[in-house]
Amino acid sequence: MNTAHERPRARRILGIDPGLRVTGFGVIERSGSRLAYVSSGCVRSGAGELAARLKAILEGLNEVIALHRPGEVAIEKVFVNVNAQSTLALGQARGTAICAAVLAGLPVAEYTALQVKQSVVGKGHAAKDQVQHMVRRLLALPGDPSPDAADALACAICHAHGSALGGLSTRGLRMKRGRLV
Repeated sequence: MNTAHERPRARRILGIDPGLRVTGFGVIERSGSRLAYVSSGCVRSGAGELAARLKAILEGLNEVIALHRPGEVAIEKVFVNVNAQSTLALGQARGTAICAAVLAGLPVAEYTALQVKQSVVGKGHAAKDQVQHMVRRLLALPGDPSPDAADALACAICHAHGSALGGLSTRGLRMKRGRLV
């Protein structure tokens, strides 16, 4: 427990927006109710064989984890797409990202795109540019981050906000009409 004279311990959170071609990452710190930007960017896997692309994602995220030393990870859940092949590929990239976190011994929280957008923008069906703008404002950035980095930062912010709600876990909950159920 913190006494009145102690500062709250900062929590470093890595947010991940998985993608087979581009995986966004964003690292923030939460100290009390304050959020601070640490880093963001993208891991690009390029073209080629699936196994090589997944390896690039794993190695890239391993570097991010080693460099920024997060204490926890928040990752966006896969949504079901009309194209089953695209959904499967995204799921493999997501699984690789989860493996990078688990291999580093980090706890992983999962959020739907609706939960992330609701937390950051205030509405679950916000456009990408709205997410970018709100991430910029919430973290006092000089400019909008790239769409993939913004989505990853938004995921980390969602986790920071969710864990600020009295330590309530969102594990096992889902989004229905903009609310966790």
